[in-house]
Amino acid sequence: MQLLPEIENFLLCPTPDAWIAQALANQDLLLIDHANCEKKAASTAITLLFRYVEKADLQDKLSRLAREELRHFEQVAALMKKRGVRYRPVSASHYAQRLHKHMRSSEPHKLIDTLIVGAFIEARSCERFFRLAPHLDEELGKFYRSLLKSEARHYQGYLQMAQAYTDGPIDERIAYFAEVEREAILTPDTEFRFHSGAAA
Repeated sequence: MQLLPEIENFLLCPTPDAWIAQALANQDLLLIDHANCEKKAASTAITLLFRYVEKADLQDKLSRLAREELRHFEQVAALMKKRGVRYRPVSASHYAQRLHKHMRSSEPHKLIDTLIVGAFIEARSCERFFRLAPHLDEELGKFYRSLLKSEARHYQGYLQMAQAYTDGPIDERIAYFAEVEREAILTPDTEFRFHSGAAA
């Protein structure tokens, strides 16, 4: 299975090799934070459901997305239980914060930026599953490959919603956040997380 060329073009840099090495050395933490990321993705979708109740198409798409993200959480939790990985609280990475601080606060720009940021988070998740899978054991590698299609679909869905709720092109905002996302991924982090930057 190949990573969609459009995702490779969408993201301005690949995941650094140093992060891959760190992930392989911290697989329990990788699974714990992956589970957290799935819950956060569902929570984001549900928050938007409450915030934009008047947008029927968005309601439909995000309710389905939230269910799928929670299903992924359940799958990760089951893998953790099978492997004897104890679920424990871990701090969030700085990745989402680095993206969110560049979002506009007034509507409809806030919604557009939120959806574009969602697209980048899903695209990066997809890319990381793809980069990690060949280095993992058969069970975990197969699971991560199985997530590629859904993560790619989520990325595409967020972009489609962003375009649907604006009157003009969103290319400039996508290009802007592409640079923000690249910097977020290449900024060194002292703590390893699923979306952390390059190992410090």
